[in-house]
Parts: sequence; structure tokens; C-alpha cells
Amino acid sequence: MEQTRYQRGFDKLSEIDGEAGHNVIDSLASICPDLAKFIIEFPFGDIYSREDLDLKSREIATVSALTAMGNCAPQLAVHIHGALNVGCSPKEVTEVILQMAVYAGFPAAINGMLVAKQVFEERGIITP
Repeated sequence: MEQTRYQRGFDKLSEIDGEAGHNVIDSLASICPDLAKFIIEFPFGDIYSREDLDLKSREIATVSALTAMGNCAPQLAVHIHGALNVGCSPKEVTEVILQMAVYAGFPAAINGMLVAKQVFEERGIITP
């Protein structure tokens, strides 16, 4: 039996982001459950579930984009956790963020690096 978009997306979200992803979805339930459903179905059920890129590559691309946007600290934190969960090393994460200084500017890279620092501290990778 083929999985529904929702179930496929929920499974992929769980694989990548675990509790952090579920917390995002849960936080939307009381205000806009449709947005939570759309997040599960489209990005995770349709895009992240495609086979042409592995999850590590997808998370590197996502960390890059969120860093470059410069105003997505909560989402960047979730996806840095996700990147670590799917096999990125802390050094790979910081190198991706550093690369964004070239294309998105130093303020975006600094903000991204500070988010990475918080995530690394939460995970015990570095000490405050």
C-alpha cells in the first residue's frame, strides 16, 4: 500500500528533525493546523522524499538558504539540528554558514554562526 503524502512527510520530518520538527508542527496546531499539514505534505512529503539528493545534501542546501535569508533563526536552528541528525559534521555546518558570507554578506553569516553555536551548545558539541 502506498503511503499518503502526509504519512510520507511525517515520517521524513521525524527522520530529519525528530522532536524539534514535531515541536514546530505542534506549535502551529492551535493557530493554523492547515499550515502544519502543508509543511508536512509539501516540503517533507514531496520534496525531501525525492531520491535524487540524499538528506545530507538537502540539509546543507536548507542551512545555506536559511542562513542567506538572514531572518530565519528559529527555522535555521531546526535545520542545523536536522543536518547533524542526517550525518553532517559540526565543521561542515560551520563551513556552509561561512560560505554564505560571500553570497549573503557578513551579517547573515554572523547571525547563522550564532544560531549554530546555540545548537552546538544544546547538543554538548561545544561549551558556552
